Amino acid sequence: MSTPPITPPAVPAVQTQALSRAYGEMKALEALDLVVNRGDLFGFIGSNGAGKTTTLRILATFLPPSAGSAFVLGHNVVSSVNEVRRLIGYMPDFFGVYKEMEVTEYLDFFGACYRIPSSKRDKTVADVLELVGLTEKRGALIGALSRGMQQRLGLARVLIHDPQLLLLDEPASGLDPRARIEMMAVLQELQRMGKTIIISSHILSELQSLCNRVAIIERGRLIYAGPTQGIRSQMEQGFAFLIAVSGDVPAALEICRRQPETLSASLRDDGRIQVRLSGDTPDPSGLAAALVGGGLRLTGLREEEVGLEEVFMRVTRGETQ
Repeated sequence: MSTPPITPPAVPAVQTQALSRAYGEMKALEALDLVVNRGDLFGFIGSNGAGKTTTLRILATFLPPSAGSAFVLGHNVVSSVNEVRRLIGYMPDFFGVYKEMEVTEYLDFFGACYRIPSSKRDKTVADVLELVGLTEKRGALIGALSRGMQQRLGLARVLIHDPQLLLLDEPASGLDPRARIEMMAVLQELQRMGKTIIISSHILSELQSLCNRVAIIERGRLIYAGPTQGIRSQMEQGFAFLIAVSGDVPAALEICRRQPETLSASLRDDGRIQVRLSGDTPDPSGLAAALVGGGLRLTGLREEEVGLEEVFMRVTRGETQ
């Protein structure tokens, strides 16, 4: 593959400052401040109309911002368009393919567009096909490929010039479960190879295990950006614990509610008590001691796993532009 321009290691992969985009009176993006570090597999989360695609299109130099600035590996997306395009691979949520072309013809065409010498294109095409798991389909017509294989071919296309940053807008859209898993495995391999990846998706459970950092956006405004595992500390609702007792459950519920660190306590359908505690690092030992001191036998106490889907539903209102 061709060697992309070298950029200083201290420069973030992406940095936006008060980035905004308006369509007439409608604000699609409003004062977005975002930093994506080199090597991140970064999840971009938001409802339809939240501003995800607008952000990715600005970073890909296809849409100028109305205000603010955006930099890709130190290059301004407005004043250094050619430099940015050499560094990125952009895969929109819907892209056209030439269904009557063979897989290798399709990739060779785009390799020529990126001015990869003809003497190197065969190996480059073979390398990207192997990377996305399509080597056996090299001679197939694109129209005969499944939806999942066409998505992987689209990913191979954006990899043809060996970009440092991948901008992937809903790459798993419309895929069946197996094809989604295969796509996510490819993205993990690309991260291990040193690529920086920004992926927008509605499949939040997969982003939770896939991404090391995420951002949540709603109505063009950034709600959260940071480590995937640190998102709960940003929630006002606190940390949740599930408690199981043997004996008088209503009495146990009342004891839980009386504790000073308790934000809320409720009885679940399975008979366990869900308790939310205040603080960044809550300690449930006082709660356990209170229950035992009240004559109850504690049979279970564990922290409740809060997934990205639940966090997303709590911190957003479902509002679109």
